[in-house]
Amino acid sequence: MSKLLHSPLHAVHEALGASFTPFGAWNMPLKYGSELGEHRAVRNTCGMFDLSHMGEVKVTGPDAAAFLDYALVSKLSAIAVGKAKYSMMVNEQGGVIDDLITYRLGEQEFLVVPNAGNTEAVVAALQERAEGFEVELVDESRDTALIAVQGPKAEAVIEALVDPEDAATVQELKYYAATWLVVAGHRVLLARTGYTGEDGFELYIPCAEAEDLWKAISEIGQEFELVPCGLAARDSLRLEAGMPLYGNELNEDLTPADAGLGVLVAKNKDGDFVGKQALLGAEEPKRQLVGLSSSQRRAARQGAQLYAGEQLVGEVTSGQPSPTLGHPIALAYVDRDYTAEGTELEADVRGKRLPFVVQTLPFYRREQ
Repeated sequence: MSKLLHSPLHAVHEALGASFTPFGAWNMPLKYGSELGEHRAVRNTCGMFDLSHMGEVKVTGPDAAAFLDYALVSKLSAIAVGKAKYSMMVNEQGGVIDDLITYRLGEQEFLVVPNAGNTEAVVAALQERAEGFEVELVDESRDTALIAVQGPKAEAVIEALVDPEDAATVQELKYYAATWLVVAGHRVLLARTGYTGEDGFELYIPCAEAEDLWKAISEIGQEFELVPCGLAARDSLRLEAGMPLYGNELNEDLTPADAGLGVLVAKNKDGDFVGKQALLGAEEPKRQLVGLSSSQRRAARQGAQLYAGEQLVGEVTSGQPSPTLGHPIALAYVDRDYTAEGTELEADVRGKRLPFVVQTLPFYRREQ
């Protein structure tokens, strides 16, 4: 087995006493103390995550917009400069290679952010699909660090780290938008995005400057009850927010429509795009992604089979007790006839059938 990669912030995490876990090719912080405490900090005050394992691919050139329209399922050419879009890359059969965010930094400049475990596959696919387009692709993943600040007090934390004349820029930055800004003395790409269901920001910065920025955020964050958070809290937060995780809810055997994300496919795009024939000509999925909740205490974990009476009708893809809601929740693929809200199912948990009910997603929605 090859040696796991380290984040540029690895020494900082070690000094904070983090427990580590393999995540794709990376050795990343799982938690620093109580994962429950970290989860609650993001919901109530503020948490900070190291996401430097994520990929960053710069796409530039006269054909950049048209190329991304071809390479991804959405119409990226419609994004205004300074905005971002959540989309997917699929194969010719419509199977999901990755779900990713793309930022438009200029008329001919985009930043594509794939998931950590899929970065190599995305870069390879982009390079292959670039033939015939006047574009330049630069994989900046190993040179770029990414820090996320998430929670109700996230805006106040970032505002405290910028010059007074830039405070309004932070306050007025919309969801799924990004801007270049000096934060704690460092020029960063500041994006109002995240994976927790809370308000928050993601800060892209060169690896060499990441430690100084992390420490500056930590220091000022003490005033706002900010705590460092690991992947365990990130997973429970995204599950409450009903957000899919690649490898659990998404893979190359599933299409965007299977995951309830067919809306990402731009049906009115000019010209061809990879997977177009498979996606636009597909029948309605036999199984669909739904939310499940239960009033009993035991959670149904990934792989638990779901029954309606004695009929096997689905399988859990992610599940655990919800720290915020106080009862088990899960995401699952379920036969189409059993996806209506309120449908009662049973999960097989170690040989015992436990009751669950289909619930509209997300499980948790923050107060605006």
